[in-house]
Amino acid sequence: MRFEDFEYKRVDIEEAKRKVLKLIKDFRNSDSYENQCFVIDEINEIRNEFISMKVICELRKYLGINKEFYSKEMEYYADAEPIMDGLICEYYKALDSSKFKKMLKCRYGNQLFDLAKMKMRCVSDEIIEELQEENKIMVDYFELFNKLKSRKKFDGKFIGICEFNEYINSDLREIRKSGYEAQTEIYIENENEIQNLFDKLVKVRNKMALKMGYENFIEMGYARMKRVGYDKNMVSNFRKQILKYVVPLNKELAKHQGKRIGVDKLKYYDEIIQFKNGNARLNIKEKDIIKKLQKVYEEISDETRKFFNYVVKNNLIDIENRENKECFAFCEYIFRYKSPFVFLVYNGVTEDFNSIIHELGHAFQLYLCRDYDIPEYIIPSEDVAEICSMSMEFLIEPWIDEFFDKDIEKYKFYHMVTQLYLLTYISIVDEFQHFVYEKPEATYEERNKIWRKLEMKYIPYRDYGKNDFLNKGGYWLRQAHIFVDPFYYIDYGLAQIVAFDFWHKSKLNSKKAWNDYTKVCEAGGSKSFLEIIKLGNLKNPFEEESIKYIIKCIREWILDIEEKLI
Repeated sequence: MRFEDFEYKRVDIEEAKRKVLKLIKDFRNSDSYENQCFVIDEINEIRNEFISMKVICELRKYLGINKEFYSKEMEYYADAEPIMDGLICEYYKALDSSKFKKMLKCRYGNQLFDLAKMKMRCVSDEIIEELQEENKIMVDYFELFNKLKSRKKFDGKFIGICEFNEYINSDLREIRKSGYEAQTEIYIENENEIQNLFDKLVKVRNKMALKMGYENFIEMGYARMKRVGYDKNMVSNFRKQILKYVVPLNKELAKHQGKRIGVDKLKYYDEIIQFKNGNARLNIKEKDIIKKLQKVYEEISDETRKFFNYVVKNNLIDIENRENKECFAFCEYIFRYKSPFVFLVYNGVTEDFNSIIHELGHAFQLYLCRDYDIPEYIIPSEDVAEICSMSMEFLIEPWIDEFFDKDIEKYKFYHMVTQLYLLTYISIVDEFQHFVYEKPEATYEERNKIWRKLEMKYIPYRDYGKNDFLNKGGYWLRQAHIFVDPFYYIDYGLAQIVAFDFWHKSKLNSKKAWNDYTKVCEAGGSKSFLEIIKLGNLKNPFEEESIKYIIKCIREWILDIEEKLI
C-alpha cells in the first residue's frame, strides 16, 4: 500500500487507556506464561496503532498535506503521548515483576527488560502534566522553526532558510559570507523567542527530574536515551579522547585547507569549502536521484534491492523541495504498515546526498527489523540507530560515481574531513547540554558564553571575524537537537567512530564489512550499543586505543589522498 493510501484515524486515548489498564490487570492476574505472552501482544498492538497514527499525522503535516487539520491533531497527540507513555511504564512494571520473568526473558531477551527499567526511570504519573507541557513547548518550537523557513529577501529574491545552503556552498568567498550572514540574521531576528522557548524546556525538564528524585535532568535524560551499559563518566571520557586525538588533527587539516583554498585566514564561512575550485559537484537533478539510487541499491546486495524497491513502490520517500513542505531531514517508522518513511528537502548540494544516504541507512535497518514481534526491537536506541545510518554513508562509496562523475575522490575527501569536523562539534553540543542541565537557572548570556568557550576548546581555529552574534556564542540556536532531543547528539559521535571502523574494515575486506553491517542492522533494538559493537566485530569507541588507532588510519589516508588532489 502506498503512503498516500495509509489510513489516518485519531486514537481515542481514553479508550486506549481503558483497554491497556485492563490488559495490565489481566497480565498481573495471569497464571500462565503463555497468557502473559498473549497480553504482551495485545498491549503492543494498541501502542503500535497509537504511534502509527501519531507518525502519519506528523508526516502529513510536515509534507504540507491538509496542514491545518494535522496541526490540530499534533496538538492532541502532544497531550495524549505522555498518557500513553505512562501506560507503557505501568506495563513495564508488571513485566518486570512477572512471576514468569525468567521464561519471558528466554523468549524476548534481556534487552526488553533493560529498556523497561530505563523507561520506569523517566516516566511517572507524577510528571504527566510536565510531559504534556514539554510536548506543547516543542510544538511551539517546531511552529517557530517553520516560521524561520518563511521567505527572506536575498540576492534579489525571496528564499527560505534551507535554501541558503546553495549560497553557503558557493565557490566564491563573498557569496558564502553574505549567504551565511543573511541566514544568521534570521536567528538574530528571532533570538529572544528561541531563547525563551529553550528556557521553558530546560525549566520543565528540571522540574520533572526533581519530581522523579534526580539531582537534575542529566540522569533522567540518559534514561530517556535508553543508554544501557554506559554512563555520563564514560561519555565525558569519550569527549576527552576527541579532544586528545581529533582536535589536533582537525587543526592540522584546517591549516592545510586554508592554504589549499588560497585564503590568508580561514573564516567560519570557509570551513565548508575544501578545494579552491569548489567541492565535489552533485551532478544530478532532483527528479533523477531516486532512479540513480535504485540502480545503486540493486547492485549493493539482494537485501538492499528488495528494500529500495519496497520504498519506491510504496512512495515511502519524499525529497521534493516545495513551498508548503517543512525543512527537516529524518526517517520515521509506521508500525501498522511495517513501513519506514524518509523525509528530506533536496536542494542539490553535496550535504543533501549525505542526508539521503544517512536517512536510507535508518530506513534499511527498520525494514530489516519489521518482522520483530515487539516494537522495542524494531526501533533501536539512538546510539545503535546512528551506527546504521552513519556507516551507510561510507559503505556506499564504491557506487558514488553515479552521482559525482569526475569528483569521486574529492567527495570522499570532503566527506571524511567534514565527519572529523562534526566529531568536535558533537562534543561541543554534548558538553554544552551537561552545563545547561547542571545549571538550569543560568541566564541566556551565561549559556552563550559557555557555548563560545566550548567552541574555542574543540574548534580553536574557528574565526567568526566581525560577526558579533556568533562571537557572543549564538551559533547553538540553530541546532534543533538541543531543543527537542537532549543528550541525543553524542550518539552521533559514538556512531561516527563505529562508522569510521566500518570504513576501515571495508577497505580491507568489503564483503565481510557489509555482512557485519547487515548483522548490526538486523539486530535492531534487540541488543544494547555495547552488544552491537561485539556482534559487528567492531572497536569499542569508549576505549582510548580504538579512537587512537582509527584516527591514525584516517590521518594517513587523508594525507595520501590530499597530495593527489592538490
